[in-house]
Amino acid sequence: MAEFVSVHSSGGQATIRLDRPPVNALSIALQGELLDAASRVSADPDIRAVVIYGGEKVFAAGADVKEMAHRNYAEMAAISRRLHASFGAVAAIGMPVVAAITGFALGGGLELALCADFRVAGENARFGVPEILLGVIPGLGGTQRLPRLIGPARAKNLIYTGRFVDAEEALRIGLVDQVVPDADVYRAATTLAGQFVSGPALALRAAKEAIDTGLEVERLHFAALFATEDQKLGMESFVASGPGHAKFAGK
Repeated sequence: MAEFVSVHSSGGQATIRLDRPPVNALSIALQGELLDAASRVSADPDIRAVVIYGGEKVFAAGADVKEMAHRNYAEMAAISRRLHASFGAVAAIGMPVVAAITGFALGGGLELALCADFRVAGENARFGVPEILLGVIPGLGGTQRLPRLIGPARAKNLIYTGRFVDAEEALRIGLVDQVVPDADVYRAATTLAGQFVSGPALALRAAKEAIDTGLEVERLHFAALFATEDQKLGMESFVASGPGHAKFAGK
C-alpha cells in the first residue's frame, strides 16, 4: 500500500494526492509511488481528467536534498533515471492534467507541476527552481519544460538566479494559467479538469501527444481519428446543428 501518494476518482476524474508532511519533499520512495499512481490512472478507461494536488498548505517544496547530498556520480546516474521515469509517467498521462498548487512549488515540485497541462495556483503560492543555489541544475525536466512554457530568456532568469516568483508574476509570465484564493485552489482545479470529462477522449489524447511530440505525430493522429466514433458524432453533429452540440461517446 502506498504511503505518500494516493489516487481518488469520481465521476470520470481522478486526483493524485501527495501526502508527505510537512512539505511533500519528493523522496525517492514518493517518486516511485508517483510513477505507480500515474501508470494506474493512465490505464483506467473510466478516468478522463486528472488533478495533481499536494493539499491545502503546500504543493511540493522540492526533492529530498538529505537523500542526495552525499551521493556520488554513479549513484545519481542510476537514481536520476528512475526519477525521470516517474515524472515522465505523469507527463505521459493521456488525458488533461491540472496541477492544483498551494504554498510552495519549488525545484522538483515546480518540475512536477510542469508535467501537467494546466496549473491553478493560490494567491500565496510561490514558485522557483533554486537548484543553482545548491551547486546543481534542475534535473527532473526543468531545463526543458520551463523554457517551452515561458520562453528561454525567462526560464534562464529563474534557473540562473534561483529566485522565487509569486503568484502574480507567475500568471504574468505564463507559468500558471489561473490564480484564485488559496481556499479555492482544489475546487478551481477540479472545475477546470471537469470540463474535459465529457469530451472526446481519444481526440484529447491525440491532441496532447501531438502538441508534446511533433508534426508527424499530429498528422498520424489526425488521420487515425477518422476511425473513431467520436469523429463521426462530432462531424455529423456539426453538419446538422453547428459546432458545440456533439455528445461524445469517448470511443
